[in-house]
Order: sequence, then C-alpha cells, then structure tokens
Amino acid sequence: MDERSVGIVETQYFTCCEPPHELTLKCKEKLGPITVAYETYGVLNKEKSNAILILHALTGDAHAAGYHKGSETPGWWDSMIGPGKAFDTNKYFVICSNVLGSCKGTTGPVTINLNTGKPYGLSFPVVTIRDMVVVQKLLIDHLGIKKLLCAAGGSMGGMQALKWSVLYPDALESAIVIATNYRHSAQQIAFHEVARNAIMADPDWQNGDYYGKSVPARGLAVARMIGHITYMSDHSMEEKFGRKVIDTERLGYDFSTHFEVANYLKYRGDSFVQRFDANSWLYMSKACDHFDLASDRKLIDAFAGVKSKFLVVSFTSDWLYPPTQTKQIVKALKANSLDVTDIGINSKYGHDAFLVEVDNQSKAILHFVDRVAKEAGIVNGK
Repeated sequence: MDERSVGIVETQYFTCCEPPHELTLKCKEKLGPITVAYETYGVLNKEKSNAILILHALTGDAHAAGYHKGSETPGWWDSMIGPGKAFDTNKYFVICSNVLGSCKGTTGPVTINLNTGKPYGLSFPVVTIRDMVVVQKLLIDHLGIKKLLCAAGGSMGGMQALKWSVLYPDALESAIVIATNYRHSAQQIAFHEVARNAIMADPDWQNGDYYGKSVPARGLAVARMIGHITYMSDHSMEEKFGRKVIDTERLGYDFSTHFEVANYLKYRGDSFVQRFDANSWLYMSKACDHFDLASDRKLIDAFAGVKSKFLVVSFTSDWLYPPTQTKQIVKALKANSLDVTDIGINSKYGHDAFLVEVDNQSKAILHFVDRVAKEAGIVNGK
C-alpha cells in the first residue's frame, strides 16, 4: 500500500428526510427516507472549518480514496486524496458522498420503495443536480459543518460544485471546478440520448422493471462504450491503439471483434455492467442534460450572489467539455469581480485527464486550497 494512502476506509451511511418530512425535489415530487453513502478521510478540526467536499462524476461513488478491507483497488481519486497529496489529509477533512439517484449506496432507482416493497425502478422521481446538492447539504449539516472550505469535482462533479456556490453562498469558502460546463450543449445531450436509447432498446430493460429478472447488459454496455469514446481524445486513442489488430493471421472480414480499440471498448462495456445499474445511468445522464446554471437568465447574473473563490481547470484535448466552454464560466465569474484562478492544462488524455493528470492538477490544487485556508485563518488544518 502507498505510504501516502489514507489506508483502509469504511463507507458510512446517513439517513434523512424520513416521513412525514420528505424532501421536495425540483420536479415537485416528495422523496423519503433518503440514505446517503459517504466516506471521510483526515481529521475534522475543532472549529469544523477544514472540510473539503469531493463531488464525483456520472458513474462515480463515495469511495474516492484509500482501500476497502479485502480489496486491492483504491478509490477513484486516490492519486489526489491523502497525506501530502492534492487534497492533503494531513491538513484537511475530506468528504465524498454518493449522489442521489445513484446505485452505489445512496437512494436511487435500485432502492426498495417502502410503499411497495419493490425497487423504485422508473417510479423513482427525476432528480437534478440541484437535488443532489440539497442532499449533500443535509449531510454536511449532519456532520456539524457550517461552512465548507472547498467543494471540488470534475465533469458532473464540477456541475455540483458550481451549484453549491450558487445555492449556498454562505456555506462555501471556495470551489474547484474541473473539466465541466455550466449547461450541456446540443452535442453533449445528443451523446447521452443515443446512450439512453441503447439501454431502452435492450429487450431485457423491460421498461425499467428488470430487477430480479434480468439485466439489460447489452444496452448498458453499448451506452458505456459510447461514453468512453467521448472521454478519450483522438490522440490518446491513436497512441494507445492505432489500427492494431488482435489476430494478424485473419483478415477480419466478418463482424467479430478484430481491432484492439474495439476489443478495449467491449471490455469497458462488459466490466461496467458488473458495477452499475442501467436505470441509474438513465437518471444520472438526464440530470446532467437538464443542468443549466443560467436557465432563463444570463450566466453573469447566475453568479450575482456568489461569494466563493474559484479554481477552474480545463484540458486542451477535452472535446466533451472543451476549454472554450470553461472560459465562459471564467468570464462570468470575473464579471462578478470574484476571485478566480483559471488553469488550462496541456494534455493528450481528453476528458479523462481530470482522473489521470495528477501532477499538474496537484500543484494547482495544493496552492489554491492552502491559499484559501490561510485567508480563512486556517493554518495546517487548524
């Protein structure tokens, strides 16, 4: 185990919004009880002022760092969270919770509806990025934290960080927004729509009522394959696969997997089916598509009441959330005279860069968080 690892960690659970105090979602439906899966790393100081909330992407979970007992696979951002790392657990108390609507421990379509005794399936209400953030705030309140030092995330996690700054300006000192957008473009929505249709076209999907019967594995695998193409860049795919073939003895003039890139995508799709729920993918992707921080106003006006300091990170080869879209966020923040650090990282890894460009991100994040902490009167986490 890496000496800079947070070590063995356990997922914790928090339940809120129990009837008759259900949460009213943006769609106007009520939901409760709600259970939230979360993990923490580091130590919360006496003033409870050194907390950082990590926000995961579409298919992520609460296990961001360290190892679960008996597992050799670390959390999804283990390279960034730990002693001396970007989010330094020697100084800061780091929290990561699974979002509402997911299938990784927090209430979602796979959860048993207490009124029916069966999984919600498509009877689960449509959730938004706003709803996810509201539930996160309930968790933070439960932990006794009045103000987060930072909320940080990439992709869908970046959307949540933006929403945190708008929804709870007095409860957030700073936000780190990585490889994201303030609203989906038509192209971004289109990719998700094709992937959703792949799931819903699978006969095993059964209009979302497949629990205990079958798994729409083919459709979900194709959805993941589509998504993974958008996460990589042309350069990284060419460098990793090119036109390499698996079996050089055969010409491959049939429809079996022949190119290495095709075999890789098939592997990614098949392995994804083993760890994620199809309905949750539908709900999560829809939440991203519905997200629009500006809504019916100008983006500049959306940040009018925001008080947080910002670190905004983009990657040159990210064509899913290109730097041009990130610059719109930066421009609107600066128009509101907010403290903004804008970092563009030269990378060949596409959208996945926020998960693999460790060194460049770490330098920027370490400097930013330490500065914000110092200006807030927090030194070495105290």
